[in-house]
Amino acid sequence: MDFVVVVPAAGQGKRMKAGRNKQFIDIMGSPVIAHTLRVFDEHPNCRQIILAVSKEDRPLFREVLDKELFSTPIHMVDGGTERQQSVYEGLKAVNHIDMVLIHDGARPFITHTQINRLIKEAAGSGAAVVAVPVKDTIKRVKDHTVIETIDRASLWAVQTPQAFRLSLIKEAHRRAEKEGWIATDDASLAEKIGIKVSVIEGSYTNIKLTTPDDLLVAKAIIEAEGGNVNV
Repeated sequence: MDFVVVVPAAGQGKRMKAGRNKQFIDIMGSPVIAHTLRVFDEHPNCRQIILAVSKEDRPLFREVLDKELFSTPIHMVDGGTERQQSVYEGLKAVNHIDMVLIHDGARPFITHTQINRLIKEAAGSGAAVVAVPVKDTIKRVKDHTVIETIDRASLWAVQTPQAFRLSLIKEAHRRAEKEGWIATDDASLAEKIGIKVSVIEGSYTNIKLTTPDDLLVAKAIIEAEGGNVNV
């Protein structure tokens, strides 16, 4: 099934402590965003990539795109101060297709196999996310004191991509803007308007690069896969 992917990449990623947008950090010879975009550029059903960026970083993203020579059409839009705003601006640029994926620019290790399973699920349910079961014991803490230990049997760590019928997720974001809802992922907005979200099991290597330690993990993943992780 054909799809368009919206990639929010306007944030500065302060926890990375890189002094610049983490999308431009080099990993094994390419910036983070190039690794991420390459996954979708090489997917046979990806018809367009919508890249939401800050106005200040637009020239830097243009340099990456010119160097990489991706074959899939990539359209840049101005992102917002928050991820949710960037995604909505990206969605406004999507038309004439039923399926849209939303994927973090700093999550370069999603695979085509996982994307295919996600799209198949979303085609039936209308909304689906990639997630993995929580491995650690989770405790609720207040003032550095444990309040309770939460049963992890039903807990999943949600990742991206998240896939939706375009009309559904546009309506969720429209309502969020109107009502002032803020959420940390797009599925949460879909849930708020009554959409049931399906879950497919992903991979623990589908990490989001957030802190300096994540860069070490990223290099190890690429080396372990012989430089090819997008299959």
